[in-house]
Amino acid sequence: MHGLKKKRRIQIVVLSLVCLVLTTALVGYALRDGINLFRSPSQVLDNPPAATEVFRMGGLVVEDSIKPDVGVRFFFAVTDGGASVPVHYVGDDIPPDLFEEGQGTVATGRYENGVFLATELLAKHDETYMPAEVIDSLKEQGVYQAPNG
Repeated sequence: MHGLKKKRRIQIVVLSLVCLVLTTALVGYALRDGINLFRSPSQVLDNPPAATEVFRMGGLVVEDSIKPDVGVRFFFAVTDGGASVPVHYVGDDIPPDLFEEGQGTVATGRYENGVFLATELLAKHDETYMPAEVIDSLKEQGVYQAPNG
């Protein structure tokens, strides 16, 4: 009788561990496309990611770099003060109202043949906001200027 209880406990522990491993694997599999790493333009140029990797890149929109394309698509460049990466917005939505030259932006997309193909753009939501990742990359390059406020 005593050996049966011990055997049953071991079976429950093993079954629990198997369920935990399977659950962790399923969550990791489900999130594989939802996790987008952030990179600055300098990081993209120093260590270009694979053309299939989707990630976020942010910095300041370079002055006089916004050029129209077909429909809502357009070209621009993003800089962190140390490097500049050309961007082609290939998404289907119009750009955010506050998207403009000299302002912070974060784009989601892929880096292919020396151009970042952005499918999504985020822009500041007020006069003083800038994404934390963009501020960090600008500080790293020594070009961050705190807003006057």
